[in-house]
Amino acid sequence: MSANALALGAIALWASLAALGVALSHVPPFLLTGLSLLMGSAIALPLSRFDWRQWKVPASTLALGVYGLFGFHFLLFIALRHAPPVQANLVNYLWPLGIVVMAPLFLPGVSLTKRHVLAALLGFAGAALAILGRGGSAEVVWAWGYIPAAASAFIWASYSLLTKRVKPFPTAAIGSFALVSGLLSLACHALLEPSSALSNQDWLLIAVLGLGPLGGAFFLWDAALKRGDARQIGVLSFLTPLLSTLTLLLLRGEMPGLPVVLAAAMIIGAAVLATRR
Repeated sequence: MSANALALGAIALWASLAALGVALSHVPPFLLTGLSLLMGSAIALPLSRFDWRQWKVPASTLALGVYGLFGFHFLLFIALRHAPPVQANLVNYLWPLGIVVMAPLFLPGVSLTKRHVLAALLGFAGAALAILGRGGSAEVVWAWGYIPAAASAFIWASYSLLTKRVKPFPTAAIGSFALVSGLLSLACHALLEPSSALSNQDWLLIAVLGLGPLGGAFFLWDAALKRGDARQIGVLSFLTPLLSTLTLLLLRGEMPGLPVVLAAAMIIGAAVLATRR
């Protein structure tokens, strides 16, 4: 239960990402990601009690962390630029399904039951309904951006599972992952994006983004994976698009429609099905 609670904490923080992203939509994405990850890496300081030794990990583990944090966002940004955003986002949300179905391939001693497969499919259907039910077009139009969207989903699912395969490392080491990934994002900004001036409000929201969905959530996620069943955590992750949609509706003063209500029932049902003993 403690692992599921930690995972739900990360999911709750990720649910605020869309709302913060809308408020900061004028900021170039790589600049936004780089600054947020650098601020998020600072969480490791109090977490490690300012013991820098906890930040140190083998080079292979650091490479895995950068693969997850930087690779996921890099490919997601490419996908959103070269495919319809709603459909690209839906493809990207294959990562919870990937965690569930790939767990037996990456983790020794883990098997996939019919119950987990059913819960994963039900959860993905609910996530799709939550995204498309916001008013986006459900029409499928091919765009090459779907490829990096799917690759982004694979990266986050495989990163999440592979952290359970490498030599154990303290959760504070996520600060190293975020620090290097943030610097790489800023390098991409310098090479690929125009310069941008930030207001005081922008800096405040970026700090919230760094402490929350692009910072604190990664530490909670790592702690959850270290303690819990990756299959259960993967199914719980389908709550992310649902909560994100509800957050946006709340900020706009809108009531959730029937598709969102049905999506909530499907995702909650999937979570109950996956976590029951």
